Amino acid sequence: MQVDILEKKAKDVLRQVRSLRNLIRPANRLPPEVLASCAGFVSDADPRPIVPLTHVCRYWRESIISNPGNWKSIGIDWKKLVPLCLERAGAVPLVVDIAVPDCKRDETFLNSLLPHVPRIGSLRLTGYSSVETVADDLPGFFASPMLRLTSLDLQQTTEPAQLFPSDHSPLPPPFLAVSKLKSLSLTQTPLYPILFTITSLVELRLIGYTSPFHFDTFLGLLVSNPGLELVALDIQFVTDSVETPPERTVPLLRLQHLSITCSKAIDSRGLLSCVSLPRGVHLEVEITRAGQPLQLVSFLPSPPTPIQNLLAPITIIKTQLTPQELRLFGNGSVFTFRSPKTSLPVHSELVSFPCSEVRVFHTNIYPYGYDDVGVSQVMALLPALETLAISKTPFPRGLLSVLTEEPVLCPALRTIAFLDCDIDSSIIKELGGAVTRRRNSTTAQLYRVVIVNSTGAPPDLASIKQLRKTVPCVEVRVDDELPDLG
Repeated sequence: MQVDILEKKAKDVLRQVRSLRNLIRPANRLPPEVLASCAGFVSDADPRPIVPLTHVCRYWRESIISNPGNWKSIGIDWKKLVPLCLERAGAVPLVVDIAVPDCKRDETFLNSLLPHVPRIGSLRLTGYSSVETVADDLPGFFASPMLRLTSLDLQQTTEPAQLFPSDHSPLPPPFLAVSKLKSLSLTQTPLYPILFTITSLVELRLIGYTSPFHFDTFLGLLVSNPGLELVALDIQFVTDSVETPPERTVPLLRLQHLSITCSKAIDSRGLLSCVSLPRGVHLEVEITRAGQPLQLVSFLPSPPTPIQNLLAPITIIKTQLTPQELRLFGNGSVFTFRSPKTSLPVHSELVSFPCSEVRVFHTNIYPYGYDDVGVSQVMALLPALETLAISKTPFPRGLLSVLTEEPVLCPALRTIAFLDCDIDSSIIKELGGAVTRRRNSTTAQLYRVVIVNSTGAPPDLASIKQLRKTVPCVEVRVDDELPDLG
């Protein structure tokens, strides 16, 4: 008996030692609320990846379980975990994601959720054909008021026959509690009059609308929601959608991101003629539909445009090839233009903007088959260029030719960077010759060359050593991205 007692005491002491060793580890010296919040970064909406973290140790388990925010997401894909989530979420507003067809096939999920409907703070409904009949697909779901609802995302699969129902039309159940919404996202969903009475929106998304309508229709919605921070409009405006531009533009002073898929929205009688955008906003225009102009220069009004005034002066240009994307930075603001047409030379878009102050040009849309004249045209647009970065294209020998024969172009150029450009020893030798010619012909010098190869072996060391005799700083990396060239 004494042996058994001693053995039990020894096990207790060893257990305490293991527990103390665990407590002094750096991760376990974090406050429990910090550790619990870190678990939320494992997954934004699905709590399943969080569960293994609760098995690490007792301290992790108690900390993570004690944070209701880690368990507020409810979805049919993790229905076995739903009862546990509903229990651990406590009084935190629930984030519910419902695919209507899945709920119709499995009523147990819906039945377990019905008692907790008043706790819903964010609701996402997908996969239904009509918002007017969605209540029939989810029996009893809308019987209780959702007084805590602040985010509503409705994704209808078919565009409605009537885009703007009349005031006398019966109101669908999902719209019964929209007065306090902060986020509203509608995909091919009828725009009922009650939606234009909301005054608390921070985010607004209208997605997938092909029926043209006047911008004036929802100008009042922007006026009544001055706190908007994000607006995404995948809609079609009629020509000259603003019949009479207002005397004073709508000030969206808190707006951070505006995304539009219709070029008519930013012409001289479109969206930008009615709103005033703050410095620091990200304006995004994406042309995706047939019949719309594919060139930015073709639909911008004569300068100075609101976009040009917003960005002036432009200091950074970044472009991509698929889809064609032109991104301009200036005054803390960003303008992104996307077009599905990939064969368009990038300089045909740059001429739409004053580029005399551009310091950084990063492109992977280097035109295939560009002759030296085309390269000269691009470089001539950027007299203040200091950093040129070219990514994932056949190596632009025309560029080296231009830098050699016309060293007066881009006199401020200090850095050239290449990412996955298949650089061999002959190209490095040619690059060294271009640098030497510029140094001998002008006061401009290239101080830095960066070569990044993430798919294969870097250039041979002998060539790099030879280039370093000409360029003060030559950096070679095997990595997955360009370094910070600023």
